[in-house]
Amino acid sequence: KKIYRATQFWPIHLAWTGMQKKYNREFPFWPDVPVLLTSNINSQDAYNFTASHQPDLVVVSGTSLVKEPLLSVPVGIGIMNLHTGLSPYIKGGPNCTNWCIAENKWHMIGNTIMWINAGIDTGNIITTEQVDILNCRSLLDVQVKIMEEAHRLYCKAIGYVLTASAPYNSVPQNKIAEGRIYYTKMWTDEKKKQLLRNWRRKKNVVMEAAPQTVPLPNY
Repeated sequence: KKIYRATQFWPIHLAWTGMQKKYNREFPFWPDVPVLLTSNINSQDAYNFTASHQPDLVVVSGTSLVKEPLLSVPVGIGIMNLHTGLSPYIKGGPNCTNWCIAENKWHMIGNTIMWINAGIDTGNIITTEQVDILNCRSLLDVQVKIMEEAHRLYCKAIGYVLTASAPYNSVPQNKIAEGRIYYTKMWTDEKKKQLLRNWRRKKNVVMEAAPQTVPLPNY
């Protein structure tokens, strides 16, 4: 049964690992800057390393939940976080794009750049963008497109805060909508089956109107 499950859901696994392999090939080495490798983003070593550089801006991506004292590390502008989901509508894990496909919420696929806080993808929003994946030919193409668009949006947001003057965009999520948090324990075999079924039927999808997003101001 375990072998059957592994084979059945292999396309979902390959989409994520294939995207990771793509970036490992394209960027095999770290930039020539100080680097700390840690298994715990909330370790004292991580805090000390970050604080020692007296950063103007900290950018977070792909970590587990960041907690104190790292959340309170001295920083000039703030700590930004990339969420590869469209907040406030879709939050949590393990993968918000997969949740949207599984639940036929194609119009809620996108990315968010926010000021980090102690919650799960709940910080005040700097900017958001919807991403249309209906023309993607595979689940791997989907994950790559989401990440490419996320990186592009992150660079725009970083450029904005480094160029514009304070106060910066900081929109409370509850001013837009309530949204929902998905937890990894909810990502069951049935949800994975729903994703694969809906993906096979995507040519029949009629995209709903995009939800409210948060554009960057002109700067």
